[in-house]
Amino acid sequence: MSFASYSINATSNVHPDKIKPDNVEQDGLGLPRRYWAVLSILLGTFLGNLDAAIANIALPTIAHDLNGTAAMTLWVANAYQLTLAISVLPLAALGDRLGHKRIYLSGVILFTLASIVCALAPSLPLLIIARAVQGLGGACMSTVVPALLRSVFPKKIVGRGIALLALTVALSAALGPSTAALILSVASWHWLFAVNVPLGILIVTLATVILPRGAGVYRAFDSIGAILNALVFVFLITGVAGLGNPAGDTIAMIEIAAALALAGMLFLQQRAHKTPLVPIDLLRIRQFTLAVLTSIFSYMAQTIAYVSLPFLLEHQFGRSEVGTGLLMTPWPLVIVFVAPLAGRLSDRFAARDLTAIGLAILALGLGLLAVLPVDASSTSIAWRIALCGIGFGLFQTPNNRVLLTAGPRERSGAAGGMMTMARMIGMTMGAALAGLVFKFNAGHVSQAALMFGAGFALVGMVVSRIRG
Repeated sequence: MSFASYSINATSNVHPDKIKPDNVEQDGLGLPRRYWAVLSILLGTFLGNLDAAIANIALPTIAHDLNGTAAMTLWVANAYQLTLAISVLPLAALGDRLGHKRIYLSGVILFTLASIVCALAPSLPLLIIARAVQGLGGACMSTVVPALLRSVFPKKIVGRGIALLALTVALSAALGPSTAALILSVASWHWLFAVNVPLGILIVTLATVILPRGAGVYRAFDSIGAILNALVFVFLITGVAGLGNPAGDTIAMIEIAAALALAGMLFLQQRAHKTPLVPIDLLRIRQFTLAVLTSIFSYMAQTIAYVSLPFLLEHQFGRSEVGTGLLMTPWPLVIVFVAPLAGRLSDRFAARDLTAIGLAILALGLGLLAVLPVDASSTSIAWRIALCGIGFGLFQTPNNRVLLTAGPRERSGAAGGMMTMARMIGMTMGAALAGLVFKFNAGHVSQAALMFGAGFALVGMVVSRIRG
């Protein structure tokens, strides 16, 4: 389907009286306004990702202070991720309908208010509820950020904007553990959430003044699809989380089966709906669909590695927890440097070539890690992990550029939602597969899991190469 025919079809059901005026420049914002707009967008991305990383570090301390069990305290992290997962597609649809700036600002405000509640929470249940609200705010921000970047950058350099997004995510991931350690060394865990408040106020102020309002195009909201989507992820995430618990294996498998059955119902319901929650119109575009599949396979590979490497480094290579954390830092750290280069390359060269090269490098790095001897030096481990980061960084920006620009501008919110959804599906499936490998493989499970990760990276490479 051509872009022209798609645009005609996409606008044929639009109510003219419900199209909001658009004050966005035709091809991005001019300078210096663009710099301030990008800063307000990326600060929100940094805030959400950093908070998720530092909160996880403090779980043992939170459990001790609030007298919670380990299983209950895990919901401080799970509540955030679960709310984020079930909210992405509905918020993407609302972003296209109400305007991306409005959804983004609502998310920052909600996230900031929930941070205040988290910082003051006197009990674990209240903290978990506040974290769920934070997840909703985080979903508002992460879902529409790609669309906002597309609106402020000229089309010919939009890859640089997506590269800055990848750089921001990588930087927040790299700084998360050290930031949490620094705060906890001088203050209580409550300050992990309190530090979000001044940054949230700054983002709201900047975004309100600088970001373009954008256009909102009326589309009927798919309530049934939103409910089915939520149930799919509730059962999928809780099922995957239960796979590692021997006592709950049967329940976990039932939950995963329920998630698959509900996903089938969602698919049938979406095909019959005039304005489906899942962007079927975008999935009819070959470039877009193959980019989604490539993203899923790449995040499966990355998540399998993230789950497996700590076990490999600690249990088989004898590294301490601190040493393991330091050895894994090169992965996100090199992305900080690779992402800007990848952004410039993606504006000049074909995405299928860049993503294929990146995934091939990722597969090579994972394979080299899997065959390391137990007496490997830290240098040998670190450069292989850095190689994985180089490959992932080179893949990520060109692929996300295709996801964001394959469809028309007015569907950028839906495209951003699918970008986030592909990442979450890949991470969930990767965690599930890593758990299964660890359960059924008697020896050298970490190496086996890493080889599976390398295999999925190669599958992603093949999928990337067959796009036109």
